[in-house]
Amino acid sequence: MYLDLIRQMQKQFMQMLTWFDAASAHATSRGFNPDAFLTLRLAPDQLAFPIQVHIACDTLKAGVAGLTGKTAPVFADEPPTLDTLRARIRAVIAFVDGLTAADFEGAVERTITQPRWEGRTMTGHDFFLEYLVPNFYFHVAHTYALLRHGGVALGKRDYLGALSMRPA
Repeated sequence: MYLDLIRQMQKQFMQMLTWFDAASAHATSRGFNPDAFLTLRLAPDQLAFPIQVHIACDTLKAGVAGLTGKTAPVFADEPPTLDTLRARIRAVIAFVDGLTAADFEGAVERTITQPRWEGRTMTGHDFFLEYLVPNFYFHVAHTYALLRHGGVALGKRDYLGALSMRPA
């Protein structure tokens, strides 16, 4: 189960890369720098576009590292651009690509903690379902919404990507 859902998150990151391409094309066609999207927020107290992407990346890489006992890649904090965000997403995809079902053995019972949890823990199962999945999709959906808000022509098919449909 874990690996299937992680692969779906990986697919969502691939979709995000196509959104960035659409954002770049949109900006170019209207004569502005695509990195202007980096300032977008849906509300004054919301985290800006690059932070939404960073948190989605960190949620997946740190989450699977915690579930598998693997070491997550570390990213340099460099000034964000669409290109550096693309590189970060690709690095997370590559990290996830290296995982197998065997890596997730014992993940259900694994104890997960984070410094901000102040000494509290979760089982791997609860962490995955209650934190990793919803937090990842929260930030992915906000990234999508920010690009839509910025005028990029994206629709639900762009969000979902290709589906495994077969003729009836």
